[in-house]
Amino acid sequence: MTVPEDPAAPDRADRADRPPGRLRGRQRSAALIGVLTLLLGFAIAVQVHANSSGDALAALREDDLIGILDNQNARADRLRQQIAALQQSLRQLQDSGDKAAAARRQALEQARALGILLGTLPAVGPGVIVTVTDPDAKLTGEDLFDVVEELRGAGAEAIQFGPVRVSTSTSFEGNGGVAVVDGTEVPSPYRITAIGDPKTLDTALNIPGGVAATARAAGGELTVQELPQVRIAVTRTLPPPKYAQPSR
Repeated sequence: MTVPEDPAAPDRADRADRPPGRLRGRQRSAALIGVLTLLLGFAIAVQVHANSSGDALAALREDDLIGILDNQNARADRLRQQIAALQQSLRQLQDSGDKAAAARRQALEQARALGILLGTLPAVGPGVIVTVTDPDAKLTGEDLFDVVEELRGAGAEAIQFGPVRVSTSTSFEGNGGVAVVDGTEVPSPYRITAIGDPKTLDTALNIPGGVAATARAAGGELTVQELPQVRIAVTRTLPPPKYAQPSR
């Protein structure tokens, strides 16, 4: 009597031959990338909905509404690109014959990206140079922080405010024509360099009722120079962790 061959037997045997640690690592990587992909997709929906509603839009002109829509579409495109990159990384981890090498390459790429975002590495790329004047010394640290936040929201990957490299922990204080950025005094006029898509950054800064309008209301001006390449050479040193240490 012939016993029918179990079609799933080779697959079970293949899984049995794989080292448990490598299998678990692959599953964790796939799960992490899957979660990030879902979060980015959710962020697209929330961002578009949040910025496309509100009574304030009813009072804007057609040209202003088109500008806001273009800016939101650009943000959605950037999020879709991030989703595609995460999906590509997942495919590489799944399909690569040398999964350890693929994981190392991805870890190095992530380390470089984090170094730029945290300000520990210099950066170069297309971007803008923003100049904010404050002749009446009315702009506050919060107003200037809003400029940085608008650049971040528009996809800026690296930002330098005066002589200070901006990171996720950068603080803004002061008024009277002098900003205090991470403890460093920066006098007006303020010069901000940002790396990202120049047109998108310019559009975000000049949204009706945004940071450019705030500067004008204070008696100053915000101007944007789009450039094919800007360089941010200033870096910052991260403090050593006080409590955390690597685990094995």
